[in-house]
Amino acid sequence: MIIPGVEDGLKKLPWFCTSSTTITGSVNCDIVVGHQAVYRMCFAMAAFFFLFVIIMICVRSSRDPRAYIQNGFWFIKFLILVGITVGAFFIPNGVFTTVWYYFGMVGGFLFFLIQLVLIIDLAHSWSQSWLQRAEDGNTKCWYAALLICTVLIYAGAIVAIVFLYIYYTGSGDCVHNKVFISLNLIFCVIVSVVSILPKVQEAQPHSGLLQASVITLYTIFITWSAMANVPDKICNPTLLAFVHTGTNSSNSVAAQWWDAPSIVGLVIFILCTLFISLRNSSNQQVNKLMLTEESSGDGGVQSTEDGVYRAYDNEEDGVCYSYSFFHFCLFLASLYIMMTLTNWYLPGSSNNSMTSPWSAVWVKISSSWVGLLLYLWTLIAPVIFSDRDFS
Repeated sequence: MIIPGVEDGLKKLPWFCTSSTTITGSVNCDIVVGHQAVYRMCFAMAAFFFLFVIIMICVRSSRDPRAYIQNGFWFIKFLILVGITVGAFFIPNGVFTTVWYYFGMVGGFLFFLIQLVLIIDLAHSWSQSWLQRAEDGNTKCWYAALLICTVLIYAGAIVAIVFLYIYYTGSGDCVHNKVFISLNLIFCVIVSVVSILPKVQEAQPHSGLLQASVITLYTIFITWSAMANVPDKICNPTLLAFVHTGTNSSNSVAAQWWDAPSIVGLVIFILCTLFISLRNSSNQQVNKLMLTEESSGDGGVQSTEDGVYRAYDNEEDGVCYSYSFFHFCLFLASLYIMMTLTNWYLPGSSNNSMTSPWSAVWVKISSSWVGLLLYLWTLIAPVIFSDRDFS
C-alpha cells in the first residue's frame, strides 16, 4: 500500500486525496494516500481478530459450538475478512486516522511487551539448550560457542550505543536523547551484573551473560527506534524525509517510509513469530494437539482394521490453548504492524501532514524499561521465592 505503484492507483480514489494543495511547504495530500491505506488494511485485520476475541471468550472445550467456528468455516471467515477490508476503504477520512493512531499506539505498546517476553524466553531457552549439550558431552566446544556468541552480541550492542551517541546527540541541546541512551545503558549493565551474581547462579544455574547480552541488544534496538521518532531534526537526523520524485519543485513528492528501524523491527517481528511457532511445535506439543488412534498410552502403535490412521478430537475435556487470547495476540500484532509500517507517525489534523510525536518516543522507551524489569524479575524471582519451582 505504500509503494509508489500502488499509491498511484489509490490516488484515483476521490475520498483518499481530495486536493493537491501543497501544505507545510513541501507535503501534499498525495503523500498520505499509502499511509491511509495501511491504516485501513490493518483496521480490517484488527477488527476481524477482535471479533473472534469476543466470540471465543470462555470456550472451554470442543463441545462448545463456537469451537467449530475456530477450527472450521475457513472460506466464510476469509469472506468476512475481505468484506471488512473492502468496507474499511469507504470509511471517511475525518478523524478516523488520528483516533486509530492512538489505538495503534496502545496496541503497539502491548505487543512490544509480548515481543519482549518472547525475546526473554528465547534467551533463556538458547542458554539452557547449549549448557545442557555442554553437560552431555564435548564441553569445550559448547562453552566456546557460548562465549563467542556472548562476546559478539555485546560487541554489537556497544557499537550500536556508540553510533547512537554519535548520530542522536550531536547537539548540546539533545539532553533528552543523552538521558534515554545513558539510562538504558546503565540498566543493561545492571541486569548483566545481576545475571552472574552467585545467589542468582545458585538459584538458576542456567542464568548467564548470554541471556543478558540478548536483552541488552534488543533494548538498544528499542532505544534506537525511539530516537528515530524524536521530533527534532537536529537531534534526529533520521527524521522522516520527503523527496521530490521529479527534477523540480513542481513535481509530486513521495515519502520515504522505509527507514532502518522499521525494517529491523519487521525482521524481529518475523523472527519472534517463527520462534513461538517452532517452540510450540515441539514433539510433545504436536502429540498433545494431534493425538491419533495410532498412539497408545504407553507409546506403542495400534493398527486399525483398514490400516488408516484417523485423528480424533482431543479437546473434548479441555482446549489445548486459549482461543480468545490467541486472537487477542493477533489483534495486537495487527496494530503493531500498522504502527511499524507507518513509522509511528501521527497524521495531521487535515490528514494531509505527518508528524512524529513525543508520545511514540515515550511508548518505546517505557516498553524497553518494562522489558528490562521483566528480565530482572526472571533473575531474582527464584532467589526471593526459593520454595517455588521455576524450572
